[in-house]
Amino acid sequence: MEIITGVERRRRWSLEEKLRIVAETEQPGSGIAEIARRYEISRGLLWNWRSQVRRGVLSPESAPVFLPVRTIGDPATGNDAKHVAASATTGAEQVSGGKIEITLPDGTSVKVGHDVGLVTLRRVMTVLRR
Repeated sequence: MEIITGVERRRRWSLEEKLRIVAETEQPGSGIAEIARRYEISRGLLWNWRSQVRRGVLSPESAPVFLPVRTIGDPATGNDAKHVAASATTGAEQVSGGKIEITLPDGTSVKVGHDVGLVTLRRVMTVLRR
């Protein structure tokens, strides 16, 4: 029997610690109960972390990625039409009517109107990255 005389505090696990512990469960011959005992955490918490890793909720933070962007002027301002034909490259390009066309390196193209919100655009781009 264990008697706790002080205030028991909740432990805070860093993202790296969680990922390292979950990675141990993926090793051949490892047992969830044994790993949970070693780190003094419940098996249920370990199962939650594993589930979060599989769903992509718990994943290493990736560094920001910068993409090349090229703007194309309006043909009515004197720019040649050949600039519009060259828009098949990656980046973000302006399309007539206040729209933006985003062409990803794999050739996927997304045309977005000015009325699309940032949250919606972020959701679409997140899905396309997978």
